[in-house]
Amino acid sequence: MVLKIVAATGCPTGIAHTFMAQEALEQAAKKHGVEIKVETHGQVGIENQLSPEEIASADGVIIAADKDVQAERFAGKRLVNVSVSKAIKDPDGLILQIINGEAPIYKEKTSAINEKMITKNTSTRSGDSIGHTIYKHLMNGVSHMLPFVVAGGVLTAISFLFGIYSFDPKSSQYNEFAATLKTIGGMGMNLMVPVLCAYIAESIAKRPGLVIGFVAGMIAYTNGTGFLGGIVGGFLAGYIMLGLAWAFKKLPKAFDGLKAIFLYPVIGLFIVGLLMWVLSSPMEAINKSLMSFLSGFQHSNPILLGIIIGCMCAFDMGGPVNKAAYVTGTMLLGQGNYYFMAGVSAACITPPLITGFAAILFHKYFDQGERNAAYVNFILGSTHITEGAIPFAAKSPLTTIPILMIGSSISAVLTYLFKVQVPAPHGGFLVLPVVTHGLLWVVAILIGSIVGGVLYGFSRKRTVKTTRRDADISSVA
Repeated sequence: MVLKIVAATGCPTGIAHTFMAQEALEQAAKKHGVEIKVETHGQVGIENQLSPEEIASADGVIIAADKDVQAERFAGKRLVNVSVSKAIKDPDGLILQIINGEAPIYKEKTSAINEKMITKNTSTRSGDSIGHTIYKHLMNGVSHMLPFVVAGGVLTAISFLFGIYSFDPKSSQYNEFAATLKTIGGMGMNLMVPVLCAYIAESIAKRPGLVIGFVAGMIAYTNGTGFLGGIVGGFLAGYIMLGLAWAFKKLPKAFDGLKAIFLYPVIGLFIVGLLMWVLSSPMEAINKSLMSFLSGFQHSNPILLGIIIGCMCAFDMGGPVNKAAYVTGTMLLGQGNYYFMAGVSAACITPPLITGFAAILFHKYFDQGERNAAYVNFILGSTHITEGAIPFAAKSPLTTIPILMIGSSISAVLTYLFKVQVPAPHGGFLVLPVVTHGLLWVVAILIGSIVGGVLYGFSRKRTVKTTRRDADISSVA
């Protein structure tokens, strides 16, 4: 009888990691003669959704996600719960844990607002550290926030095509259509913090957390505490709602409706809103200091800032360190700072291009499959999708990741030295028409990518020659 596995994958952006993990798991399952169905939680929503019948008949479950994928569905099943990158790097190991019966039984612990509301395990899940659980909640907020950032940012950027001051009725550049675009884009950008806050809370406490999270996010936005306030508000809203669930758990079943529509939202909003108001002043000071500290490097020491941003963006390519730089850049965009994001974008575009140039310049040291993937990376990199470099980094992380960091740092440093401005948070070279000093930006990225490509190519050359030499020695022996 063929073993059946079901899986769920999801990354914060829902663009690349999600589907790379799906493909890796499917290939590994095929190699081991196992039947698998992988549900993906991408930016367009849930695809290939698992039915209750499929979950019930499965012999094991693999969750490879950095966001909430409703793990409570899998209670009672053998479950492996890891980050999405783990499925890309070691899909065979995850499959073998199910085959060998090594995966623990997932026991979902409910802390109920009521059984139809919050059925969320807030303690450490099977295979989950506390840090990873917190990271998942945070990334659930980030993944829902990104579409607002990208859509709002790109529309705002397009409005600048009509002139930097085309939105200002007092300027000679004023254009009514451009002003409308900027207003619409601005509304999208202004929703960043409330959405971030709401979906952190939703990840923790489901729908009741979502309601309180939105209001906490609005308080953070209006009181100027920015993304820091959104993060704090999201976790406050989520865990306070769970606290209320515990406090009211002994109320009679007849009060479930009252709890859902009155007690939880009213009491939760009062507590969280009051706390957010009290915390607003210190959080605003911290938020402004952080933004000022990072953006200040642009003028005082752009080289150091470029190195910091380059290393952060290439270190984990879509992971928490990369996202810290990206989210900071998007928040600064909302404040009219377009320099910071220019370096972040350059550093994110560079790693996939490095693999592409390496495959062209040192093609005989890459097999056909690697060359094909590297050539596709020219497209991925050009559209600001860093994750295409991950399969290459995963093969030899200790040598490849430092090279990617060097290339990204060069691109970011040159971007800041050239005083490039990028008013859009995503899109890669597609937003070139609205980039200030766009040609210099492309030059900066190409220099960093080619230098990185040459270094990576030499690294591959040395590795391949060493492998071949060792193989020859073994055959002679």
